[in-house]
Amino acid sequence: MTDVKNAALTAAVVLLAVLMLATLVRAVIGPRFTDRIVAVNMINTMAVAVIAILSVRLGEAFLVDVALVYALLSFLTVTVMARMVLIRHWRKEKCAKAALEEGETAEHGE
Repeated sequence: MTDVKNAALTAAVVLLAVLMLATLVRAVIGPRFTDRIVAVNMINTMAVAVIAILSVRLGEAFLVDVALVYALLSFLTVTVMARMVLIRHWRKEKCAKAALEEGETAEHGE
């Protein structure tokens, strides 16, 4: 039974590693910044899953703590990156609105 469990856990880690590589490709070629953020979030989530699986496979309880800390740092990273996207979007809107208002005042001769 232990051999089956170890084989299943090893297969899960290998599958997650392959999926992480595929997601990394998506992060590199993603056409938008938001696609890259989602891809990085997926990679981080899969990394947490790998650490948790390794905790079970190796019988090391401290790896669960490592996975939790990594998950919290991942959450903070994605939150900060999403905030950066919102700020960039707001600045673009503000600049576009200012340019539009400037164009309207030039047309009216003010």
